[in-house]
Amino acid sequence: MMPSRQQGVALILVIWVIALMGVLLGSFALIARTENFEARHLFDGTTARYAAQAGIERAVYELRNPDLTQRWVGDGRAYDFEFDGAQVQVELTDESGLIDINTADDTLLQGLFVSAGVAPDQAVVLSDAIQDWRDPDDIPLPQGAELNEYKAAGLPYAPRNAPFQTVGEVQQALGMNYDLFEKIEPAITIYGGGVQPNPAYAPLEVLLALPGMTPDLAQQLIAARQQSLPGQPGGAGLTLPDGTPVVANGGGNTYTIRSRATLANGASTTLDASIRLGGIGAAGQPYTVLRWDQKESSR
Repeated sequence: MMPSRQQGVALILVIWVIALMGVLLGSFALIARTENFEARHLFDGTTARYAAQAGIERAVYELRNPDLTQRWVGDGRAYDFEFDGAQVQVELTDESGLIDINTADDTLLQGLFVSAGVAPDQAVVLSDAIQDWRDPDDIPLPQGAELNEYKAAGLPYAPRNAPFQTVGEVQQALGMNYDLFEKIEPAITIYGGGVQPNPAYAPLEVLLALPGMTPDLAQQLIAARQQSLPGQPGGAGLTLPDGTPVVANGGGNTYTIRSRATLANGASTTLDASIRLGGIGAAGQPYTVLRWDQKESSR
């Protein structure tokens, strides 16, 4: 028979082994649970992403709908539908309703910055800096900036002296910062093509940049505009503060589409895309992607 002292040592060893096994089993269970959560998150994210992408495809289809009374309108109104158990909400903005930073005039650019909370004198500086960035010469505007001003500011780059290639590039203009860029980003584009935005499709941020516009008037204009049915003259009877009529005819073929898909458990994915209808290159291509951004949120 084993002496009692040895029996005590053996018992302690057994207890330690049992405790160690318990820790290992607990760790394995935690790892398995974590992997299950990760797999579920990946599955939900993938499901929501493809549902949101279905929203993009649905928007393209509806924008090309030959029935004008059923065609979706790119004035910011939301369209909701269900896809494979996910709730999808799609918002369209015709880019002709945005401020094109490559063609906008001085008055419009200054109005944009003032509406974003910038002091009028600083708005002049920013407007001139943007125009100096995109114009082909090295001669600064009265409040603008060319190579020497960027060097004096300690910046390692100079104006492109050519059109902006992306919306985000405007952050490089002298005097800009990220906080201000976030405020004006919903209002600007490089695909509008016109000097003035079409108010029939313009979002609130653009309308507020127009001369004489007030927040209340802008909200009223949007509400009245979105009450018009597809196929009807959007904005009929509406005018801007200067008397210019709001006419929806003449919209472009480039759109910003925001598609948000939400699953039953709350997981969601939002896709922001800029697309041009008609496409280029391959025959029959329904559209060309100009910009694509994806954001996911957990439940």
